[in-house]
Amino acid sequence: MLDDQTIELGVSEFVALLNQTLDFAYPSVVIQGELANLRVSKNRWVYFDLKDETASVKFFGTIYQLPGPLEDGMLLKVRGQPRLHALYGFSVNVLSIQPAGEGTIRRAAELLKAKLVKEGLFDESRKRLLPYPPSRIGLITSKQSAAYADFVKILNARWQGVAIDLIDVQVQGEIAPSQIVQAIGQFNAMAEPPEVLILIRGGGSAEDLAAFSSESVTRAVAGSRVPTLVAIGHEIDLSLAELAADKQASTPSNAAELLVPDRRQVLDQLSQSSQQLELAVRRLIGQTSSSFQSKVDKLVYDTQQVIKRAYTQNDSYRQLLTAYNPQSILSRGYAVVRDNQNQLVRDTQQLKVGAIVKVRLAKGDFTADVTKLNIKD
Repeated sequence: MLDDQTIELGVSEFVALLNQTLDFAYPSVVIQGELANLRVSKNRWVYFDLKDETASVKFFGTIYQLPGPLEDGMLLKVRGQPRLHALYGFSVNVLSIQPAGEGTIRRAAELLKAKLVKEGLFDESRKRLLPYPPSRIGLITSKQSAAYADFVKILNARWQGVAIDLIDVQVQGEIAPSQIVQAIGQFNAMAEPPEVLILIRGGGSAEDLAAFSSESVTRAVAGSRVPTLVAIGHEIDLSLAELAADKQASTPSNAAELLVPDRRQVLDQLSQSSQQLELAVRRLIGQTSSSFQSKVDKLVYDTQQVIKRAYTQNDSYRQLLTAYNPQSILSRGYAVVRDNQNQLVRDTQQLKVGAIVKVRLAKGDFTADVTKLNIKD
């Protein structure tokens, strides 16, 4: 006979009742412990235990919930739902897994890095050039963070006119990776996406920065069709997302410095370039003017020489013409004799005694009768 506080149930009824009680009392729990007995079944299902010095709890999940490669001995923080399975007994169904503790976080990042290096995810050949400066950027960070304030302040101080599209996300904690991945996907899905994606957060502990070395965030950064610039933590911090990005910056402030030039330096350079250009133009004008004057002087000289040679040659022709001018010959005492046929007489054999000839002198002419001929052979 059962007392009033005892309930009699069948096995299935007990399982159902216990699960209802667990769903009501513990819809989800976060358990931290050391990983043990990790195994993967059919490349899909994941089984493992979390343990401490005195107890051990079984967990069940899928490989898609793993933050990256894990190994026994790591300290994990697992959120899940306690369940009593009808056949396999009690376990916790995994909702999310986070490495816990600096040593585990570092080791998990090392294992994931080795895996992604083999895939070529960090190869320099995959890196793309960022637009410089961009006219529109997509910013993924916490709007309440100092990193956001510093980035915007320095960006606007250096170069104005850059449009900023912000997606406000959590940058640490359990839901940070999924929010960051979703933000990257949202920017990439835009019909007109920004020219570059900026992912930033300030410094913190290894656990604070763990989201940026998770496999989901690292792959999302590497797979973005929009070029990426990532700056996480301080200069000594280096996340896997930074290694996967097209460009990494040491700090959020440095990201703004890499993204746009300093307008004051640009104005100084433009002023210097303007002065150098003006000086070069003046020098060119001076050189051109000097060269032009030299050419003019040479042209004048060459022209003068041509004219001088022409005058000299003209004098020579004039002297030659004068020398061959019959009038000049006649003025020296010679005469031109023509017969009655007006033919020039060069030889006495052309004449006969009694012939009439016409004699032309330097001044005037006369006719004469031939009375005597002295013929020479």
